[in-house]
Amino acid sequence: MSKTRLKVIGLFVALLVAFSGGAFVALDGQLGDVVAAQSASSTGSGPSLNISVFNHVQQPANVDMSQFWQAWGLLQDNFVETHPSSTIPTDQQKLYGAIAGLADSYGDPYTVFFPPVQAAQFTSQVTGTFAGVGMQMDQDAEGNLVVTAPLKDSPAMKAGVESGDIILSIDATSTAGMAVDQAVAFIRGPIGTSVKLTIERKGVSQPIVINVVRDTINIPEINEYARKDGTYVIQLYTFTANSADLFRNALRNFQQSGDTRLIFDLRGNPGGYLDQAVQMASYFLPVGDTVVTEDFEGKQDSIVNRSLGYNVFAGKKLSMAILVDQGSASASEIFSGALQQHGVAKLVGTRTFGKGSVQQVMDLGNGAELKVTVARWLTPNGNSIMGNGIQPDIAASSTTADNVKNGQDPTMDAAAQWLLTQ
Repeated sequence: MSKTRLKVIGLFVALLVAFSGGAFVALDGQLGDVVAAQSASSTGSGPSLNISVFNHVQQPANVDMSQFWQAWGLLQDNFVETHPSSTIPTDQQKLYGAIAGLADSYGDPYTVFFPPVQAAQFTSQVTGTFAGVGMQMDQDAEGNLVVTAPLKDSPAMKAGVESGDIILSIDATSTAGMAVDQAVAFIRGPIGTSVKLTIERKGVSQPIVINVVRDTINIPEINEYARKDGTYVIQLYTFTANSADLFRNALRNFQQSGDTRLIFDLRGNPGGYLDQAVQMASYFLPVGDTVVTEDFEGKQDSIVNRSLGYNVFAGKKLSMAILVDQGSASASEIFSGALQQHGVAKLVGTRTFGKGSVQQVMDLGNGAELKVTVARWLTPNGNSIMGNGIQPDIAASSTTADNVKNGQDPTMDAAAQWLLTQ
């Protein structure tokens, strides 16, 4: 069976929570640009199932699989359905459960097994329109479910969900110990129905209860406008497969406006395609400058992603600020970190999310896939931001939902004031 492998810049793992289920993620590189992987196939079923593994992996000599098959037999011979949620799984479902457990044993929220249906949803929701609440979630270092960012104008944003909110419960179910994909399963549901989120918010003493009505989610991409003070603003909401083209057009409009001050707004941007971040950084950097390094910790040579050298502002006056917050993750951190460390732009806002790992999606055959953390990425100065994020050069108060309702934007104002001094 032929096999392909997709590299994912593990931006926020799971999640524009969709009514159809599964996760929204963005792949690093276009979907057509895949690298060959070793083959895997399976035949038969049940205890006699014959699984051929990747050709460089053999069953470890020190692993006694008889315990696994003993458990298989004991469950098959003795289990009785007594709980409403219990079921007798098929042999295929047992196998998928075992693989999921194996992946889970690594303790990495970004290493996940996808059975065929979830795998198809994972791929199909890279772009497009779907139903859900419109927010991204991730796990923090303590295992809490954290809202990375609500999408602009999504049901979640309109209901008052904010970046950094910790989800304590979903309807009546506590999220303690809950994985992100489990949370997706609880949050998803038909259009027009509501889900109750109990959240903990920094600076608020008591939990907040927010009811979000599920609706069709349109994934926004880019917005641009000129401020009255002579500053041009470009907002990018996610790094899609055509973000570099959209960004190039926006930069052309910026240059034609005659403005020399630029604000690039990456607040709430969960990341996406790595190659788009590299191309976009290339508009500001000379050829060969490091944008990001993928560090495989000796399992293979590091990959250094360098500027393509478009450098369209070379010799021209440019003052640039990049707005970031806790919802700026992955590709957003790669782009902003590169321009900050190369001295092109100042970061304004709050610390970024800290998503610094790389995943590969590997086809297991018959539609099943395994998403595995294979590397960490490093900023140009060699730092890993995993869990730490990137600190802004100019700290500014986060813009809250109440600010937005009142037409205020403290972070934007702080950037504009700094640019006026340049």
